[in-house]
Amino acid sequence: MDIEVIKAKIAEFKAKGCEVPDMDMIKTPEQIEGIRAAAKINNACLDLIAQKIKAGMTTEEIDALAYDFITKSGGIPACLGFYGFPKSICTSVNDQVCHGIPDKTVLKSGDIVNVDVTTIYNGYYADASRMFMIGKVSKPNQDLVAITKECMRRGVEACKPWAFIGDIGAAIAPFARKHGYSVVTEFGGHGVGVDFHEEPFVCHDSKKNTGMLMVPGMIFTIEPMINTGKREVYVDAGNDWTVYTQDGGMSAQWEYTVLITETGNEVLTY
Repeated sequence: MDIEVIKAKIAEFKAKGCEVPDMDMIKTPEQIEGIRAAAKINNACLDLIAQKIKAGMTTEEIDALAYDFITKSGGIPACLGFYGFPKSICTSVNDQVCHGIPDKTVLKSGDIVNVDVTTIYNGYYADASRMFMIGKVSKPNQDLVAITKECMRRGVEACKPWAFIGDIGAAIAPFARKHGYSVVTEFGGHGVGVDFHEEPFVCHDSKKNTGMLMVPGMIFTIEPMINTGKREVYVDAGNDWTVYTQDGGMSAQWEYTVLITETGNEVLTY
């Protein structure tokens, strides 16, 4: 990746009036390797959760599992203490859209739950979330989980050098709506790697050829939040964190961290 060539091409797009990234948003080879190392721990943590999660567990037990694995691997759970967040991961069950706080809630057969893990390792961040279906899950909820994952896959597929961030949402939202779902827009993907949340913001309902230019070396998350009902959400006034669907409909989310390469993209976390 020749940084001078990249700078010249960015200048060409900027001259055309396009929104372009600052150079500090383009990760160096050293930074990319550091983020890959954090991603390795993050992926392994979610793999472990996938093996252990089951009906009868509390979300607090999942949190403890993640904390122990990440810290024993030499990492730090990024969520713990982040703006006062009290736990190491987020667990969002059924109509919880995101930022659910692990507690004594017992998972039961039929639940769908998003587990969102972010790991800091040697100062670098890696972020991902997966959906888990507990026990016997209804066909509508199975479909929501599957379609949401396909939404994310389509978003990842749209990630190419010299395309635009808006292409991601343009690939996701029509597919979600085709299946009768809505797309949350208050929350979205974000740059990640050197810090927890960086630019750019990645909206999952947007127009093609809009937004910031995607440039080799950029790293950000794609994490569509898809609702069975309306897209409107609210934040729990009791804890100022947990986001719920306004109408009580189910919600699902998958999250990958993606590196833009010279030829396409590389999925770092899953």
